[in-house]
Amino acid sequence: MADRHRVAAILDKSRDELAEAITDRQYELHPELAERFGPAGRSHCREDAQYHLSYLSAAVAAGTPAFFTEYVGWCKAMLGARRIPADDLAENLGIMREVLERSLAPDVRTVAVSPVDAGLAELGRVSTASSSLLSENGGPLAQLAHDYLSALLRAERHLASSLILTAANAGTPIRDLYLQVFQLSLREVGRLWQMNQISVAQEHYCTAATQLIMSQLYPYIFSGERRNRTLIAACVAGDPHEIGARMVSDLLEMEGWNTIYLGANVPASGIIQLMREREVDMLALSATMTFHVSAVERVIADIRAAEGVRPAKIMVGGYPFNIAPQLWRRIGADAWAPDAAQAIAVADRLLAMPAPS
Repeated sequence: MADRHRVAAILDKSRDELAEAITDRQYELHPELAERFGPAGRSHCREDAQYHLSYLSAAVAAGTPAFFTEYVGWCKAMLGARRIPADDLAENLGIMREVLERSLAPDVRTVAVSPVDAGLAELGRVSTASSSLLSENGGPLAQLAHDYLSALLRAERHLASSLILTAANAGTPIRDLYLQVFQLSLREVGRLWQMNQISVAQEHYCTAATQLIMSQLYPYIFSGERRNRTLIAACVAGDPHEIGARMVSDLLEMEGWNTIYLGANVPASGIIQLMREREVDMLALSATMTFHVSAVERVIADIRAAEGVRPAKIMVGGYPFNIAPQLWRRIGADAWAPDAAQAIAVADRLLAMPAPS
């Protein structure tokens, strides 16, 4: 059987060609699509196939079929909210499987189609129901989180900011505002987009406004007692979703760490150069989508092999690692934090352990 990394590389290299073949077969089976949707419809069909293949490649590379089954469940809910039946998704995945069987060498296709089969099997079991995260996660700040998100969805950023600053000035711990308001609200924003209840523009607005409001809390964050610990936090190259890593960085700053937050889409070379220049105790790497995991693995390998880099602990986090809780071991990290809250405890535990040789 072919090595999973080689199969993933083949899928990545052939993605455009495979997506075109999938689209051709879809239109061959349903010629009415051309008249119904025109050239734009064919383009969207090809883009969807490319997304499917990206998630499939990530599942193969990580040896984690759950990457693809979770994606299939998410797609079912997202399409269902847009009145696209699950049967259409099942047919499309079946066509993808057919094209893979026809296009790939026997040893390669055996590895490639396995997650597809798992996704098709899961398709009949996953639920499209999705309830509000704000109503499910009650707590002392539940009403504030609801009011905050409602203000953002009305594009009332100044009101949202006022709600947060009023709470902070009244003594609400900044850590609680991060975890019980910002983190929960943004997860709810993602759910609302998936369920077709808000637009992608609203989703982006909520994220950008939250980042701005977070920055208004920095006088509180930097006012605590300092500790002799330094963290670099970054999202790997290709990953533009930075707010999770920023939350981890800010929470550790509140704990007295000296944090160096690099933001989104950071190349390995930049991280390595900074680690040569600074005495770093820990590196926190974030991967938002499953197809970013390979980049995290490459960064870790490059850091471990780099000359002149002081040994540091490496903690990873993000959605893919929550799907596969043992994945961090396979890619060479020292630990994984399932969310921003637990990152603090994980960081303290790691720093109590001997540094890697």
